[in-house]
Amino acid sequence: MTETPRWLTRLRSGFHPTYWVANTLELFERFAFYGTKAVLTVYLAIKVGLGTQAAGSLAGLFSGLIFSLPIVAGVFVDHFGFRKSLMVCFAIFCVGYFSIGVAGLAFGQSIVAVVGKVPYVTSVIILTAIGGSLIKPCIVGTVALTTTPDAKSLGYSIYYTLVNIGGALGPILALQVRENLGIEYVLIMSSATSLFLCAGAYFFYREPAAETVGPKRTFAGVFRDMMLVFRNFRFMSFLVIFSGFYVMFWQIFYSLPFYTQRVLHFERFELLETVDAWGIIFLSVPLSALVKRWSPIAGMSAGFLVASTSWLVIASHASVSAAVVAMVLFAVGEASQAPRFYEYVGDLAPREQLGTFMGFAFLPVAIGSFVAGPLSGWLVHHYLEETMNPSAMWYILAAIGYGSTLLMVGYNVLFARKGVAV
Repeated sequence: MTETPRWLTRLRSGFHPTYWVANTLELFERFAFYGTKAVLTVYLAIKVGLGTQAAGSLAGLFSGLIFSLPIVAGVFVDHFGFRKSLMVCFAIFCVGYFSIGVAGLAFGQSIVAVVGKVPYVTSVIILTAIGGSLIKPCIVGTVALTTTPDAKSLGYSIYYTLVNIGGALGPILALQVRENLGIEYVLIMSSATSLFLCAGAYFFYREPAAETVGPKRTFAGVFRDMMLVFRNFRFMSFLVIFSGFYVMFWQIFYSLPFYTQRVLHFERFELLETVDAWGIIFLSVPLSALVKRWSPIAGMSAGFLVASTSWLVIASHASVSAAVVAMVLFAVGEASQAPRFYEYVGDLAPREQLGTFMGFAFLPVAIGSFVAGPLSGWLVHHYLEETMNPSAMWYILAAIGYGSTLLMVGYNVLFARKGVAV
């Protein structure tokens, strides 16, 4: 009789039913989020009429808040529990996405006119981001509590795979909605999806039992944690340097759509945005094995270098095929550095404060978005609208990437000289 494979045994016995409910909710939430991200800058700039500079800044604000606020949102999650927090998250998402969509609908013009386009869009984007900040503490926390110790690694792998599948399919779904109904209805689609997710959390999600009972986090505790992390110069230096990667990453959603339409005359820009996510899905495992024996800094620096080079491909050849090759190359860089990042953050954190420091692991994503938004607005406005020199914008991004790579190497040399093993 053939022995049952260990991974199949873990699938059968290693996960509580709530694990699958939570990951299903996460998958559809990623459809809505990345569907919106795929079109947001183009929607705000053209359909709403804010222009490329304001659109880039607002898009950067949206993602920046979503990835920075979970540090504070964890207080609410600890107090109210995962189920209630998920329902609140999806309810705010529902209202927020719809409100952003109203700015592009005919009947919404009178509503927007009351306060003005920029104040209106800014306020509803902040509202939506506040709701979105609750999702990661809930889902990651659920994965931790609904998997057995033997299945935990597989559980996180499934979770991250579903996140990337959502990132890959979300823009494709957005493309279908935009072409058949209109770009504003992508936001309405995300709103409707969030409404169903709220109902799904209410009817199917069951609060997992906590493994330990301890003091709940407070805002004062979060502030103490922030001060603890911000005072660690080595750790903060690393996070700031690493954010350079995400300054590049967010340009896939902020700058590339305008370049694709205006220079390449390829209207289906969402298809190019999804290449990176598909690349991550297929390349993560082999590239993780390839760089496994490298030091974390070497793996991350190599990833930075490859991702930076992708922009030179676009700058050198103004074609859709070159853009696809560039996005695949960027995915290679991302898949090379991603597994080493969390390993290095874990090694960098003081042992007695590991949880606190790991809670700030998403900070480079947020910093990168805050910077990338205004930067993309300037790049698109200056090089696609004023001077029509599209290659220059990609050379600038490559320079940022190469500069971050050099800073990473310099950071390593600096602390290695001080006797710190990195």
